[in-house]
Formats: sequence, C-alpha cells, structure tokens
Amino acid sequence: MIGKLFLIPSFLGTDNPNEVFPAYNYEMVRNMKHFIVEDERTARRFLKKLVPEIIINDLNFSLLNEHTKPEEIINFLNPCKDENMGLISDAGVPCVADPGAIIVQMAHQKGIEVIPLIGPSSILLALMGSGLNGQSFAFNGYLPVQKNERTKAIKHLEKRSLTENQSQIFIEAPYRNNQLLEDIYQTCEPETLICIACDLTLPSQFLKTDSVKSWKIKKPNFHKRPAIFVLKRN
Repeated sequence: MIGKLFLIPSFLGTDNPNEVFPAYNYEMVRNMKHFIVEDERTARRFLKKLVPEIIINDLNFSLLNEHTKPEEIINFLNPCKDENMGLISDAGVPCVADPGAIIVQMAHQKGIEVIPLIGPSSILLALMGSGLNGQSFAFNGYLPVQKNERTKAIKHLEKRSLTENQSQIFIEAPYRNNQLLEDIYQTCEPETLICIACDLTLPSQFLKTDSVKSWKIKKPNFHKRPAIFVLKRN
C-alpha cells in the first residue's frame, strides 16, 4: 500500500478552521480525493471550510453509518493502494464516540499507515476544563434511555468514581439533557461533583463544575445543546 489513512477531526461548533486546526491539516487534506464519512453533506461543508479552493465534485465519498452493510466496507480502503485518503468525523475526532474504528482496524490489518490529525475532542476539552481527576478517567458513552436502567448506571458510575478515584465522563442526546440531569439530581449524593460542558468552542460555550446540591437549586436548561458530563464523587 502506497497511501496512508488520515484521521481528520471536524468542527465541534465554530466553523473557523484557524481557531481549531493546525495548518498541517490543510496541507494534508487539500490533495486528497477519497474520504470515508458519516454524512456526505456535512463532510462536503467541512472540507469547503477547511480547503476553500477544493473542488467538491471531484471528490469521492464512502458512507460509514448505521445503514452501511458489512460487505460494503470491504472495499473502502482500496484507494490507499495508490494514494492517501481520509476518515472524517461528523464532529470532533474520528473513532472516539464516533464511527470509524472498524476502518482503522482494517487499515492496520492491511498494513496501511494510520495518521491521526490534531483537532478538537469535546471529551478531552470537558475533562480539561472540569478540574476533576485527569489522571484517571473513563468515557462511558451514552447512558441507558430507560429511567430505571439509567438510574442504575448513574449509581454505578458514582460508586466507581469514589472507589477508583476516577472521573466518569458520559454524554446524552441533546434533547434528553435535562432529563438526564434530573435523574442525576435525584440519584447522586449532594456533594458529588458534576461538570457540565456545553457548546464547546462556540461563543455560547458553558463550562462549570459544581455539586449536585448546587445544580439542583439552579436547574439550568441545556435542552438541545450538545453537552459532555463529568462526574466525580470525592
């Protein structure tokens, strides 16, 4: 294989490339013609922002999402026989709370060099700004949707954060943020710390760590706003 697979981060919120990406990303992407993406429309818009002179109609996109069949994925990396190609996240970095790991695994199996590019990760930005334990932490993805199962999961994470001295990071569909917070208020100990990191990299960014007791009094509204939650019981 001559080509390499570049893992290309995308915007979290702001669409100004100079704010979140090094010039190296532009240099690597501007000559690529083949991309594996979750949503073609989103990828086209991102590439045009990152590389304004790019001719979108000259590009080839392979879709990797919940509708992609396993037999379709087999040939996704064929362009790497001759040239570099990119795997683009819809938001943030590829393969972290994002599809793409199967492609990277295939690349390793085929002897294709994998190059992760620098870009914003909402998970790490939230942890950085939380003031909670950054030496030991776990990302737990989405918690269960059903209330009783979600409550059990919250209790488990709170206990784990105490016994392992570990920050617990999780996310929720933006339209269920307020429901999740209500369950946290009702489930966690009053002194357990919760960081809410919302709209990261946007002008409307909100990032604050406070106790469950304090959050329960304030009850801020985060409905339909992308957020990361970090929990730590001391």
